[in-house]
Amino acid sequence: MSANREQFGSRLGFILAAAGSAVGIGNLVGFPVAAAKNGGGAFLLIYALFVVFICLPVMLAEISIGRHTQHAPMSAFRSLSSGHKGWTAGGFLALLTPYMIAVFYTVITIWLFGYLFETLSGNLDKLADPAYFGAFINTNDIFWYLIAVNAIVYFILFSGVKDGIEKGAKIMMPALFVMLILLVGFVLTLDNAFAGVRYYIVPDFSKINASVINTALSQAFFSLSLGMGIMITYGSYMQRDDDLPGSAKFVAFTDTAVAFCAGLLIMPAIFSFNPDIDTAELSDSSVGLIFTFLPKIFLALQANIGYGGASAVASIFFLLVFFAAITSLVSITEVPNSAIMGSMKYSRKKSLSMLAVSVLVFSILCIYSFGRADWLTSFMSYGGANKSFFDVIIDVFYDTVLPLNGLLSCLLVLFHWKRANFHRELERGAPNYRHSFLERYVDVSLTTFIPVILLVIFLNTVAYKYFGVSFIG
Repeated sequence: MSANREQFGSRLGFILAAAGSAVGIGNLVGFPVAAAKNGGGAFLLIYALFVVFICLPVMLAEISIGRHTQHAPMSAFRSLSSGHKGWTAGGFLALLTPYMIAVFYTVITIWLFGYLFETLSGNLDKLADPAYFGAFINTNDIFWYLIAVNAIVYFILFSGVKDGIEKGAKIMMPALFVMLILLVGFVLTLDNAFAGVRYYIVPDFSKINASVINTALSQAFFSLSLGMGIMITYGSYMQRDDDLPGSAKFVAFTDTAVAFCAGLLIMPAIFSFNPDIDTAELSDSSVGLIFTFLPKIFLALQANIGYGGASAVASIFFLLVFFAAITSLVSITEVPNSAIMGSMKYSRKKSLSMLAVSVLVFSILCIYSFGRADWLTSFMSYGGANKSFFDVIIDVFYDTVLPLNGLLSCLLVLFHWKRANFHRELERGAPNYRHSFLERYVDVSLTTFIPVILLVIFLNTVAYKYFGVSFIG
């Protein structure tokens, strides 16, 4: 353990920061869309089961790796594997992944900031125009939004783990919860809102198939920030006597609760706006729903609460999603930052300065891949389609390698750290974990079916996304 290793000031600080990393755009928008398109209540049930029985053990593995080694992913992998080159490469992948995710997440966050600015400026009617988003992402104002977002993110990160990340989470996460509950309460008062609630909650088990099950597991895995190195890094900032299993369970519960409440916000709003909607019409893209569909719903509210009221509701929503994006972006960026500080012995200021410049360059390349530069707009072709530079980053580092990274963490625990040492780490600060049902379940699941499931998800994603072939559903 490094004597100078930063730590969270409290268990609550860890929980809020870890929950902040997990609660993001995927929870607030992607989850409701996935539920709507995959059987509503039946999808919710399957999702919850996967969070408990698949994702929680993987989360425990990742957090315990971080707390035991007190290192970021690459150094943690190297430490537990005694410097084995293959595992060090796995640690590097767990480091590269969040770095590249930070790039595309930065781009989406600046779009959110721009839409928040426009709603606060009274321009909701412009946002509701279907053609607006395509024009918006190619305006020069994007670069000002990029500066503003980076200033917020790096101000939090420059302040350190305890005074920056933890304090930011303690402010933004409660604010996010309050705004979400207020918006849900308001939406449920709209005409026909409970038609959306029924569709969202009442299970339709006839729609369950292999594809729905795969989607639920993927959504659960991704929404909990697994495979991104975040839980390893944040685990390395935990105090030795913190209740690790209890903290992980609370993070999983918080993340799932936010996703569920987001569904109670989005689905009733959609059904209120269009009672006869076919949920198959909803885009699979969270981005498409946020920036093209929801503004029309907010504008339609002016019939009930006036243009000013509709603008206020839209402003609160975009502030809500912006907070969620910022907390996730801070967590994602801290992973490579922690690695640079640990391996190169740089100060936090020097490390973050390097990261800020490099992420800024890649973000600008993404911005130019939406039609400003042809070679970035048609960067690669695979799976029967042309892909932009922005598309490639999402496809590779968000949609593909996360389950692989989670699998590598599980295998590292099993074959190098060993199960007895793993369980001993989980017992620190949690004496009731020993001989509990959770201990027995985690031990059995990590040594049998969880690695197989993660491997199948990874292989199926590669086959489908890059070759157009799927062997699941």
